[in-house]
Amino acid sequence: MQVYFAPLESITGYVFRNVFEKYYGGIDRYFTPFITATDSKRLRNKEMRDILPENNQVGCLIPQIMSNRAEEFLRVAGQMAELGYDTVNLNLGCPARTVVSKGKGSGFLARTVALDRFLEEIYRECPLKISIKTRLGVDDPEEFPEIIDIYNQYPVEELIIHPRVQKDYYKNTPNLDMFAEAMQRCNMPLCYNGDICSLEDYDRICARFPEVTRVMIGRGLLAHPELALQIREREAYGKEQTAPSSDEGAGNGPQNMSGAGGMRNLSEKERLNWIGAYANALCKAYCEAYGPGQPVLFKMKELWGFLADSMPDGKKLRKKVHKVQRLDGYQRLMREVFPEIDPL
Repeated sequence: MQVYFAPLESITGYVFRNVFEKYYGGIDRYFTPFITATDSKRLRNKEMRDILPENNQVGCLIPQIMSNRAEEFLRVAGQMAELGYDTVNLNLGCPARTVVSKGKGSGFLARTVALDRFLEEIYRECPLKISIKTRLGVDDPEEFPEIIDIYNQYPVEELIIHPRVQKDYYKNTPNLDMFAEAMQRCNMPLCYNGDICSLEDYDRICARFPEVTRVMIGRGLLAHPELALQIREREAYGKEQTAPSSDEGAGNGPQNMSGAGGMRNLSEKERLNWIGAYANALCKAYCEAYGPGQPVLFKMKELWGFLADSMPDGKKLRKKVHKVQRLDGYQRLMREVFPEIDPL
């Protein structure tokens, strides 16, 4: 099974990706938060920093582009080619109102004639392979069969399907029946994306769709950063040996987290300390990239909104982090929660 890290705006930039890869890994492809293609000939400095190869210490990175104008998409794709990338991803999945109101992201799915023309031009002219991340439609899952027919006309490198419609946002449950229909009708490789937040969720998708060989996970990896490694170990060792060991009989410890069998040999204490080391390393990396201050505190609060799910009494910790007003206060809290971890 190939595991992809979904792009999440404001969270999964290059600083985050590098630290995650160092402390956990297990990811086959990382995707950048979307680059907004405009009529400007230059990318914004923030976008350029995020996709520069020298800033990314990960195995495979796919730049994601958001656009509904072919000439703008092709301009950005050309810049990606100059940087050495051979594949880009088209965002047709973002459900945010600010995006959809401009006819971009999943909002583009409502304009099927224009979408068809757009895809015809970019697949004809683009020098790179193009994958697509999509939702089922805007209002109704029954919109998707027509959209599939459009996708099937083009050499889509890979179709990543989040089986919700735009108006669902992240509510309701993924429409697995429509994903099953896509499995039957699509003529390109498919990747499943949506609500994989645990091994149990992963098992349910694999049981329903044994033909699936690629999954994309976003919020699940923010909340449980070891999940990709657990999936690797599930495949290597089977269900009975995947869960982290108890405190008794701990193995090699967290220094082997990103190596083969790392999760299986961790005690619960080691697992928690590794989370602390990961969070501290990320905070340090943000401080080095942006300078210590409120922007770093905001990013760490955003992270712990998810990561607290991996901690005992996570709700209480999430509230404590949320109440912190200054970065030094956050650092003091981390020393209290993880007293055995080297302070920043």
